[in-house]
Amino acid sequence: MGNHKTSRTRQIDWRRLGLLFLSRYGTIFGLVMMIIIFSVMAPTTFPSRANLLNILSQASLTAIIASGLTYTLVVGEFDLSIGYVASFIGLIVVGLMSYQGFPIWLSIICSLAIGIGLGLINGTLVTKIRINAVIATLGLGTMLTGIGYSYSAFPIATGIPREFTSIALTRQFGVPNPVFFMAGILLILWIILNKTDIGQKMQAVGSNIEAARLSGIRVDRIKMFAFATAGFCSAITGTLLSSLLGSGTLGVGDGYLLDAFAAVFLGSATLREGEFHIVGTLIGVLILAVGFNGLALLGAPTHFQPIFKGGILILAVGMSTLARRYAASH
Repeated sequence: MGNHKTSRTRQIDWRRLGLLFLSRYGTIFGLVMMIIIFSVMAPTTFPSRANLLNILSQASLTAIIASGLTYTLVVGEFDLSIGYVASFIGLIVVGLMSYQGFPIWLSIICSLAIGIGLGLINGTLVTKIRINAVIATLGLGTMLTGIGYSYSAFPIATGIPREFTSIALTRQFGVPNPVFFMAGILLILWIILNKTDIGQKMQAVGSNIEAARLSGIRVDRIKMFAFATAGFCSAITGTLLSSLLGSGTLGVGDGYLLDAFAAVFLGSATLREGEFHIVGTLIGVLILAVGFNGLALLGAPTHFQPIFKGGILILAVGMSTLARRYAASH
């Protein structure tokens, strides 16, 4: 009888240990397994230095825009405008150079300022007017599409100086510039979120908004900062997209929305149990990038990518939900 109870206790302990491992390290384990599988199935192409740099380059823009989304989710809000903002800013930065004749540096500064301004508009709609974040951000994003068409006679703006395209196309030590932008931005956002007073306040707001208010935190300002950061990151993504493509194209950034959400929710089930954080977001982005790249190298049909993306999004939200439940029950 005693042995039976001991055996049962051990089984329960192993189950809890397995759940703990999956809730914290399941995504990392999945990423490692994907790398191993693709390396075995495509040994001459996937693990090559050129392809690994290609994966990082593909992941860089998604990581930048997803890191901004991470901030809004940390404070308990959603931002569905990030892809629209990226597309809009990509058109604006090119238009300022080709239509208005602005120098490159001024066009970039103005575009980033507009991105921050759009984030602040989202923040105002949510915190001051009390519109649901999903409705407010989706509405603003839809409006930006129409405004973009009004700004440009065509959905594609061209006439970019070569110096602008070199921003994203140039390599340093063989590494594409967007990878360095990604590393720098994610490092700064990680420091702000984890090592500064405003970062601690953001996490407090997301954890318990009423307790945050009672402790004297200006919740609306914290949320405004999060939305402004999301707008800034979306603007950087749109600017780099235009630099990569050599044109400003409406709709080119819209697809980043689902990628960003999938990455952020995957990341929330990484290392921390159901919490949104920058390191987790980066791991989520890498899972997507490795998956897309590996499927392409194996010759998978193009329609497999949206299937993979949708499946990952469902899996990510499910894992995040389970991780939160496990954390709450233990």
